[in-house]
Amino acid sequence: MRRLALCFVIALSTINPSMAQEPADSWTAQKCAAYADAWVQALDMFGSDEMNFAFMAGNENFIASGCSGPAEICPQSDQELEIANALTLALMNAGTASTFLPFKCPMPESAADGWTGPGL
Repeated sequence: MRRLALCFVIALSTINPSMAQEPADSWTAQKCAAYADAWVQALDMFGSDEMNFAFMAGNENFIASGCSGPAEICPQSDQELEIANALTLALMNAGTASTFLPFKCPMPESAADGWTGPGL
């Protein structure tokens, strides 16, 4: 599976947006187009047999919103995690910041009365 992910990232390394100073809307549109392309390629490469509806719909809705709507997509299965990792690598290679990506999982409650700092 790792070899597949590496091939995916190499294939997507051709997504290279212009680094010239462009209006923010144009750069957002380029990032979103790169994400949409990477999403389609990820589905082709990894399939969707272990993908839950929330993961699929979250990604589709993120793309449909122009990649500007709030998204908190949390990969649950191994397949979803592989896809999220591949998308992350592809988009980072395309020049986006990690904050662009829609992946976020809820923080589990700590056993120490909510403390999540050092020592746990």
